[in-house]
Amino acid sequence: MRRLLLVLLLVLPVLLGAGSPQRVVSQTVGTDDLLIALAGPGQIAALSHLARDVRYSPAVKEGRRFPSLRTGEAEDILSFRPDLVLVASYTQPETVALLRRAKVEVLLVDHFDSLEDLYGNARRIGQALGRQDRAEQLIRDWRARVQALADRLRGRKPVRVLAVGFYPFTAGSGTTFQDICDHAGALNVAAEQGLKGHAPTPNEKILGWPVDVLVAPWEPGMNLQARLRDLAPYKFMPAFRQGHVVALPGALMASTSQARLDAYEWLARALHPEAFK
Repeated sequence: MRRLLLVLLLVLPVLLGAGSPQRVVSQTVGTDDLLIALAGPGQIAALSHLARDVRYSPAVKEGRRFPSLRTGEAEDILSFRPDLVLVASYTQPETVALLRRAKVEVLLVDHFDSLEDLYGNARRIGQALGRQDRAEQLIRDWRARVQALADRLRGRKPVRVLAVGFYPFTAGSGTTFQDICDHAGALNVAAEQGLKGHAPTPNEKILGWPVDVLVAPWEPGMNLQARLRDLAPYKFMPAFRQGHVVALPGALMASTSQARLDAYEWLARALHPEAFK
């Protein structure tokens, strides 16, 4: 009897975990965040090579608890002996092809511009991990948080904003910045002017746009004001000259994960401080 009990104690955890991946690698920052939130104990084999970089990862503190990739290339990923790899639509196609050729299960995330995309991605990854209940609990928590922010902002006039692009692109509709605006009490002027996606900045036209506040990506050590003083067309805009600039951490501004909720709240507090008193 004691021997049978010992066998059951050894075998039962294996049987319960059957079908669920036990060595999961995330190849992108966005899937890093979701994997950390969703995974069960011991399921994470490695996070992306950017997981510990504050410029790109909004979850550096949590990311330091796990191994990380060196390059994110197929050989690097396979060195962790994964049974599931999380990638995104912007992952190099040859990397994905090599992983599949190695008979490794690959889950590709290809929609991440909106809040509904976040919920869908959480469900897909949760199902792949065998953690569906955890995914649904997180989604309930996120919905409650979004609703609480919406309640704070109810009845307040949206502030007209424009995303600063340090490269010659501006964020229009169908972008993560548009999603931030939709939940932070902001009106994206670029989208209002008909820009879709990340479009080339129309330098001359932009000077005539009715922009109240510039929203700029910021990272530790950056002198944002000095950077903008050297950057046309923003340095000529009334919003900049009047000091109406919000510095939003770049890792939040570009987030495709649940960290976007932090971005909603950060921008909402900057634009509507009276709602948080």
